[in-house]
Amino acid sequence: MDTLGRHLILEAWGCCKEIVDSVDAIKSILIKATESTHATLVDVVCHRFSPYGVTGVAILAESHISVHTWPEHGYAAVDVFLCGDTINPQNAASFITQAFHAQETSLMVLERGDFSSKNIRNGIPTKEKAGIVDSSEYGYC
Repeated sequence: MDTLGRHLILEAWGCCKEIVDSVDAIKSILIKATESTHATLVDVVCHRFSPYGVTGVAILAESHISVHTWPEHGYAAVDVFLCGDTINPQNAASFITQAFHAQETSLMVLERGDFSSKNIRNGIPTKEKAGIVDSSEYGYC
């Protein structure tokens, strides 16, 4: 595996306002989205804002799925970050898109922890790479 995981950033417009403004619906969708990937669910936490909007996070053994909603705009911002190469985060993104009845979406995929393109020694980028700062003032590890 060349990367530690994949991070999908999903934007969903035209979502069903009742669904994206419901803590119970968001919690259920996060659980089912996790199941669709066969990831390991650790916990789900949701918070409803006043007058509207929900944030929910599914904490996974393999990382997380998070949802932030703006029902007044029919909009949801979703992150699906899964480590490893045996679990497909696209399954969760597709499930959430359908569950929200999103009319339009955009999806960005980031490869996280791409060590193959870095000059790494003992887990630390060498100073020959541009942009490395001297962090000795913060201590040593």
